[in-house]
Amino acid sequence: MKRKYPLFILVFISSLVYPENNPVTDEKSNTNDVELNEIVVQASRTSTKQKEMPASVSIISASSLELNEMNTLNNSTAFIPNFYMPDYGTKLTSPVYIRGIGSRINAPSVGMYVDNIPYFEKASFDFDFFDVQKIEVLRGPQGTLFGRNSMGGLINISTWSPADYQGTHLRASVANYGQYKLNAGHYNKISEQLAFSVALNYLHQDGFYLNTTLDEKVDKLDAYGVRLKGQYQIDDRWSLELVSNTDISNQGGYPYALYNRNTQTMGEVNYNQRSGYDRVLMSNALKLGYASPEWELSNTLSYQLLDDEQQIDQDFGPDSLHFAGQLQFQHNLANETIIRSNTNNRYKWLFGMFAFNQQAENTVDVNSYKTKTDTGLVHYTYQKQYGPVSSGVAVFHQSSYNIIPQLTLTAGIRLDYEQSSIQYKYNGIMGETVQTPVDTVYPALRDMVVLPKLAIAYAPGDKINVYASYSTGYKPGGFNSTFEKPEHLMFKKEISHNYEAGVKVNLFQYFYADFALFYTDLKNQQIYRTAPSGRGSYLDNSGLSRNKGVEFTLHNQSFHGFEGMVAYGYTHAKILKYELSNAVNYNDKFTPYVPGHTLALQATQTLTFKYIKWMDKLRFNVLYSRTGSLYWNLSNTLKEADYGLLNGKISLISGKYQFDVWGKNLTNTRYHAFLFESLPNVYAQSGKPLQVGVNFSVKW
Repeated sequence: MKRKYPLFILVFISSLVYPENNPVTDEKSNTNDVELNEIVVQASRTSTKQKEMPASVSIISASSLELNEMNTLNNSTAFIPNFYMPDYGTKLTSPVYIRGIGSRINAPSVGMYVDNIPYFEKASFDFDFFDVQKIEVLRGPQGTLFGRNSMGGLINISTWSPADYQGTHLRASVANYGQYKLNAGHYNKISEQLAFSVALNYLHQDGFYLNTTLDEKVDKLDAYGVRLKGQYQIDDRWSLELVSNTDISNQGGYPYALYNRNTQTMGEVNYNQRSGYDRVLMSNALKLGYASPEWELSNTLSYQLLDDEQQIDQDFGPDSLHFAGQLQFQHNLANETIIRSNTNNRYKWLFGMFAFNQQAENTVDVNSYKTKTDTGLVHYTYQKQYGPVSSGVAVFHQSSYNIIPQLTLTAGIRLDYEQSSIQYKYNGIMGETVQTPVDTVYPALRDMVVLPKLAIAYAPGDKINVYASYSTGYKPGGFNSTFEKPEHLMFKKEISHNYEAGVKVNLFQYFYADFALFYTDLKNQQIYRTAPSGRGSYLDNSGLSRNKGVEFTLHNQSFHGFEGMVAYGYTHAKILKYELSNAVNYNDKFTPYVPGHTLALQATQTLTFKYIKWMDKLRFNVLYSRTGSLYWNLSNTLKEADYGLLNGKISLISGKYQFDVWGKNLTNTRYHAFLFESLPNVYAQSGKPLQVGVNFSVKW
């Protein structure tokens, strides 16, 4: 309880100075001149306001990202209700869970778009934020609005547009653990028709975790980012936009240490072969737009290249037992066409078509230095080559009709066809014996589904909106890259039936609240499994699963310079039926990697000084987030207790200059970022410790 007093004292002091009555934003923020519940959700595709959209939506503005030092997507865990993205391993291991739906390996169960570019691979989800305008998170299936793999929800990230914002900025940051970051951007509108921008970013970290065997930090990181934008308004109706983004990272990783089940304690990170992950990610899009008074058309052609290399000491110990290296070269080509109505009539409509092709070349080299054979221990080395190819096409439609001014009915449908195939090659040598090579092309898997959606919203007044919805979600089946048994080669498609009801209300002029209930039935849920050897993993299908829960968000308009936010999520995710044999089943077990609760409490106070020349504003921000208990394995024998993290920031603003002092995990809370079984052992990664830093930025 004592932690609450400083906040009340701060509010009292602010009344003695000159309070800031405007929302806490920078000059680029999109919330300066609109009320919180009047914000338009870009991901709605139909310019729908947040309060009117019949779905649970969270929006993180540029000012919130800056206030809370949210530099990557996993920093938003718990800030968004029922959103969980653990930070472990490397950027390769970046699963996202929304409402208990997610995937640790293979294609993600949550869709993500960045500047209209679909991100198909979870290995591309973890990148450093710079010049981000806002993040929108839509919970529940979004197949009638967006492209692929949005069964759990959709993340829509928008960066700054040179047509909307002009200027130059420079930002530098230094923190302990050898972290420093530089960011610069220039946004220029050459004429009423032509605008361009260039944004650069660099991040270096010495690392948080020490490898005692190598006597060096295991998670050193260097990351570089470049984003180019060009926008051309051809005439009153036609427009053209080009986006090119390059992200390069060289990262040490996998700070895993042996974990004792009985004492629940960790040892030291002490493996003897350097491990890490290097990635080049290039994302490009060309968007053509046409707008008439009655309808709008947009066509986005995008291409993404993922070129990465993983090196991992699979025994995580001081002896040389198992080491693997993987090279991946992936091409993602997609085209999305959207045509929608552009009027305020009672009837609004949208049609879309999405097509994609994904091809990859994966090479895995494995060294097992002490493999048991009838003649003793031998060196077993082998190479596997995979050539997965996926392609598909989908058409979708959504209509909204105002039956009466207060009552809106929304219906949608999606027809989705997808196919995947894989070529597999194997060459190996065990001791001095050459193994029989394998070169196989497996028959293509094909899926075709119809996904309906129905929602109804009732607004008895301009301050309240009540809605209920039903939607179907889908994630295609595919091939596992690791399979030690023939039955582990493939996994089936996953289908979800989602029911949601909620209310959005504006309270007492200053508050906006959003409350939702959800209930989801999952058939053939794709379950992460460890390979029988303990090295590698694959996807399997459970029979039936069920997720249910609630979400609640409350935040206020600025009141005498004070802003607050409460975000809470509860998810009860269980596997109802998953039977491997008569003796082994995981029936009635909690779904792994899904927190039971997420909670975020934020308070921001801005003081304005009119008579101090060297200081215009002083801003204090505190964010407390809590992640509820979760299970790390199917048998529910490894459990993470709930834990809380406290972050804070103080900002001094003087004209175009800003100086910040910030801290993360200020209480130095100990927790596990990840824990997993590799039989017969268990390994864990500890969460990041207390970190403090300073920023300096200038805008002109």
